[in-house]
Amino acid sequence: MATIPESEAKPLLLVDDDVPFRQRLALLLARKGFAVTAVGSLAEARVEAARSKPTHAVVDMRLTDGNGLDLVAELRANSPDVRIVMLTGYGNLATAVAAVKAGAVDYLAKPAEPEDIVRALSADGSSRAEAPPEPMSADRVRWEHIQRVYELCERNVSETARRLKMHRRTLQRILAKRSPR
Repeated sequence: MATIPESEAKPLLLVDDDVPFRQRLALLLARKGFAVTAVGSLAEARVEAARSKPTHAVVDMRLTDGNGLDLVAELRANSPDVRIVMLTGYGNLATAVAAVKAGAVDYLAKPAEPEDIVRALSADGSSRAEAPPEPMSADRVRWEHIQRVYELCERNVSETARRLKMHRRTLQRILAKRSPR
């Protein structure tokens, strides 16, 4: 596979605190023609964004030192033309709307396919992103929602069951299973 000369590579800021995922995605994005700067926190991202002035960004929603939505707004304020894709393992409609309002061009649930990320980053600014060829199943959406509420309740099963209006033992059985595809 031919590599793209660094002078033609598009500067991209990748922000994700999951080290193995960040390393794999950085490698794949570099192969697709991006000059990737990969960092694991909001603080590092702010420094690198000021230094490198990226034209593209892939930002995780939840980071160890804050919320990726804050960074989306900052990147958009510094460079109105930056193309930002928001990634999250805890997807829901409210955060998707917030991400798009803050300036993200797309919002993808983890584990996102690299091709979907590249497609969103490379799409024409006037066109809408295509729907994924294989959207999440209803079972997967339900599981993601339960996981998100569980995390918001600081992994307290009783509180999560109360908020979801389900029996605690039912919730425990759901949490013990693997995520559906």
